[in-house]
Amino acid sequence: MAGDRVDRARALLARLVAFPTVSRDSNLELIDWVQARLGRLGARCRRTWNAERTKANLFVAIGPDAPGGVVLSGHTDVVPVDGQDWATDPFVLTERDGRLHGRGSADMKGFSAAILAALDETSISQLQRPLYLALSYDEEVGCLGVDRMLDDALAHFPRPDYAIIGEPTTMQVIRAHKSINVFRTVVTGKAAHSSQPHRGAGAIFAAARIIEQLRRLGEQRRAAAGSSGFEPPYTTVQVGRINGGTAINILPGHCEFLWEYRALPEEDPDKLIESIEAFIESEVLPDLREFAPEAAIETTAIARVPPLTAAESSATEDWVRQLPGVREGGSGEVSFATEAGSFQRAGIGTVVCGPGSIDQAHQPNEFIEIQELERCGRMIEAVLAYLRD
Repeated sequence: MAGDRVDRARALLARLVAFPTVSRDSNLELIDWVQARLGRLGARCRRTWNAERTKANLFVAIGPDAPGGVVLSGHTDVVPVDGQDWATDPFVLTERDGRLHGRGSADMKGFSAAILAALDETSISQLQRPLYLALSYDEEVGCLGVDRMLDDALAHFPRPDYAIIGEPTTMQVIRAHKSINVFRTVVTGKAAHSSQPHRGAGAIFAAARIIEQLRRLGEQRRAAAGSSGFEPPYTTVQVGRINGGTAINILPGHCEFLWEYRALPEEDPDKLIESIEAFIESEVLPDLREFAPEAAIETTAIARVPPLTAAESSATEDWVRQLPGVREGGSGEVSFATEAGSFQRAGIGTVVCGPGSIDQAHQPNEFIEIQELERCGRMIEAVLAYLRD
């Protein structure tokens, strides 16, 4: 029976990988296919859309309309393959030496394939509590779809007890992760000839001062780091891209940069942005406006992904750790973020646990080991048994 389930999961994974759901493109063909497949099981499906209605989340309720239950959640989007050296077609699942290669095989269509395979042999009428399947869009570009999906789901279904986010963790349980906070800062100065800086306002110098303050804030957090399971064990700050200026002899009137910080779960994620905004207001803007009163600095949030907090996930962690297929080991804490924080913020006990390795995520020749699908299948079967009992 286990071999049949793994064969089904492999076939379903091949079908899911064949949908090229890169974040910049639509995921609707995959969503249509999954909804049609689950509709035959009597699933109750709800979609929520992006503003352009080119992408959709799919939240699926299977079994009775009853309190409690479990959510199994995964994102449908994958990262691009542009510029990567793939040995095979990234959107054709290819098996080599017990590994299944393809974009999204580990991150994270393998988890969805294992769920669909388990449902093929499940008697839905025997479920005493509901199973929910949550498939989101735009996780890879800042977890942009999940909150819309959760708001709608909780308005139409009872709140589940537990959620398992199936990111690739080699089937180890993750109970905590950092938040991600991504911003764009735009500095608008005033262009002038470089020989006459008193007639303008240099946007690049102003941006450099802000960036240096960000570096200082990051170094302060590194210096104050304690021991923890996170690697590294402190809030990190970095600038990823900067653009500004037109010529060496022109005082730049414009500069913008993208920056982020990944805060420890116990740190208030608003404190750092509040600190940098206070620095801009008190230190940078007055100097920028000395010769250009119209100068401005605007910081806009691109993505705010909440942390997953260990204290709030402890009961769920205890339950998931005893399920068959789940591996022991690991610190239970990771620096990358997932959609788990949004589920936890919605009042659902949440952990991260899924097949495949995060080391394969976003890489050329991405793969998932077949034995990982088998382990995941055993965990999902145990979840279904819990819902039957």
